[in-house]
Amino acid sequence: MANFSMLALDVDGTLLNDQHEITALTRQALLQVHSAGVKIVLCTGRGPGNAVPILEQLGLEGVLITHNGAATVQTPGNVLLHECGFSVIEVAALIRYCREKRVHFDVSTTFGMYVNNRLGLAEAEMYKKFMLEPEHVDDLSLLDGKLVKYTLFGTPGQLDEVEREMPHIGLPDSLQYIRSGDFFIDVMSMEASKGKALEQLAVRWNMHPERIMAMGNYYNDLEMIQYAGLGIAMDNSPDAVKAAADAVTGSNNEDGVYTALVRFGLI
Repeated sequence: MANFSMLALDVDGTLLNDQHEITALTRQALLQVHSAGVKIVLCTGRGPGNAVPILEQLGLEGVLITHNGAATVQTPGNVLLHECGFSVIEVAALIRYCREKRVHFDVSTTFGMYVNNRLGLAEAEMYKKFMLEPEHVDDLSLLDGKLVKYTLFGTPGQLDEVEREMPHIGLPDSLQYIRSGDFFIDVMSMEASKGKALEQLAVRWNMHPERIMAMGNYYNDLEMIQYAGLGIAMDNSPDAVKAAADAVTGSNNEDGVYTALVRFGLI
């Protein structure tokens, strides 16, 4: 067994194949790694509502880094370990922009997701695919608690245009935005990232980064991949993510997680 104590694992595009499934081969490998004493931490842009079921599919309990690092949760019981959020007022200009440009968006607290507009067919299908049922609210300012994520959803071309216009929309310096997938842009606190959340967890567990292996496939995984002692990019990653990684494994449709676990001696 290689000298790793934690495996930090992205979900969509990494652990799950394009059919949003965990293959039997990958599941068995992860159970073997867990049985050997390695902590498995899912690190995802998903919230707890649709991330915890993935951990349960593996037959595991433990800690999940959710909302791209804005909230860290421990199961069972959904115990909140860490959260960094922002107010609705901070995204007021972005809300106006999305309404003017007809870009779909939703907002998330740690344990809830909310929409302020009607869903089209594309939006409804997207939420179904990701096992989500957002709650409709007429007035976002009445939401109880801080937001941890504001997500824009659209076609890749539409979001390319949004990315070009983002610097001029009027986001405060307290917020950042990141392309978390071809169809998504996430807006979060400047303090939120998978890498920072992973570092906080490592400190909590008194674990050196060299004892962490991390796997991911997109730009929101970059800090996590760079923080870990061994950062691995999936073959389905953009070139910039591959360049930042220590190694590249097979794609999410080729049991790339399993391949990396074998290659680096975890099984």
